[in-house]
Amino acid sequence: MFTLSSLLLFMGAAILLILVPGPDLIFAVTQGLTSGKKAGVLTALGLSLGNIIHTLAAALGLSLILKTSAVAFTAFKIAGTLYLFYLAYKSIKYRKEPIGLEKGKPQSGRSLLMKGFLMNVLNPKVAIFFLTFLPQFVNYQSGQVGLQLVILGLIFLVLSGVIFGLLAYFAGVFSQRMLGSSRFGEMANVAGAAIFSVLGVKLLTTKL
Repeated sequence: MFTLSSLLLFMGAAILLILVPGPDLIFAVTQGLTSGKKAGVLTALGLSLGNIIHTLAAALGLSLILKTSAVAFTAFKIAGTLYLFYLAYKSIKYRKEPIGLEKGKPQSGRSLLMKGFLMNVLNPKVAIFFLTFLPQFVNYQSGQVGLQLVILGLIFLVLSGVIFGLLAYFAGVFSQRMLGSSRFGEMANVAGAAIFSVLGVKLLTTKL
């Protein structure tokens, strides 16, 4: 189905693309900085799991709807933008809470996973990326195109999970060292809110 050279080429291209600072990578690192390494890693995992939806959509051809339907694209774009603005609001509201706070009502693992998952799924650019990137590495002569797309998507999912997770973890380690400074925690949360807002505006102004 795949040759070793084609798989290595795909993995190399995927790693380079994952390392390019995009919304998902920035989101994961920001979570690590503002909420600690555990939150960063779980958010990164959620972001990667969101790729399952885009992989299946690409394999089933559903992503084509987003690429050809302005209404569907706009709907996803607005939903994703509102979610990012909501996260920005939360960061500002709780900006004075220390980073990595374990008291009160810490976010559950499920909540962190869902946060990353929604961030990824509600980004129409990711759906279009999967639709245009994955097919380039499919061996059409061997058939089973849908299965090949799923395999490639899962490989991309694992690679993105590992890379996002490591970067978010080390961002969290850095933030943990600064826990003694309440000023740092507030500044990090404000910076996180600014980043979420910028990502939201960027997503809102994205065009097909």
